[in-house]
Amino acid sequence: MTLQHIILLAVVQGITEFLPISSSGHLILAPALTGAADQGLLVDVSVHVGTLAAVLIYFWRDVFAMIGGFFVLLSGRINPGARLALHIILATIPVVAIGFYFKVSGIEEQMRSVAVIAWTTLGFGIVLWIADKIGMTINRLEHMRWGGALFIGMAQVLALVPGTSRSGITMTAARFMGYERSDAAQFSMLLSIPVILGAGLLAGIDVQQSGDMALTRDVFLAAGLSFFTALIAIAVLMNWLKRSTFTPFAIYRILLGGGLLVWVYVYDQAPISLGFLS
Repeated sequence: MTLQHIILLAVVQGITEFLPISSSGHLILAPALTGAADQGLLVDVSVHVGTLAAVLIYFWRDVFAMIGGFFVLLSGRINPGARLALHIILATIPVVAIGFYFKVSGIEEQMRSVAVIAWTTLGFGIVLWIADKIGMTINRLEHMRWGGALFIGMAQVLALVPGTSRSGITMTAARFMGYERSDAAQFSMLLSIPVILGAGLLAGIDVQQSGDMALTRDVFLAAGLSFFTALIAIAVLMNWLKRSTFTPFAIYRILLGGGLLVWVYVYDQAPISLGFLS
């Protein structure tokens, strides 16, 4: 993989991971649109690891609160940090269980198609817009119950289908339940920590077993570049949602999904030449 491809993928991942527009979908689209070889799941996951570092740093107070909460639990008590940690764990269980099945069954690779991305990008873009319009803004993270965390976790399972957007579907679920937009985004990003961590560990095993040092260098370079772009994207999104809505992201998804459907069914996915990637 060329340096230009690595930079493109890392920047795309960093910008799109926490925006409700599907990072994995964009990573699959990059080679599909340019005619280059699909970078595969390993590079996809490596740039996710870079974004993991970004969310840990941006939400360091919440991370330390959850770590401290575990020690509080050992004493038989529960505080806000412990409650948040338990909500994150509960919401993670469904996607881990179903995701493991997808991986061992081979379904994961079979769904990496532009047609799937087009339909999910369009469909869940409409759902995001509806949720943001009808959802009230009356709940904060401290109001979350066990059922609410589980509902968001079940919604996260849908993100196993490329183009759905893990952040998008979890924010959508939270908005349906009336959570403030910034709180919905905050919980979604914290929920990404165990998911990305697990995927990163699997990628690390693959890198070690491959013995390909060139591939290893690509992985670390992609992770580093995605870290910086993700940190900027998180800050911009959180500031945006404190004063505005998800509408621009929904519109983007609808336009992108519609355009992709035309590209798939009218132009038969003819590659788009980008000179700087050749």
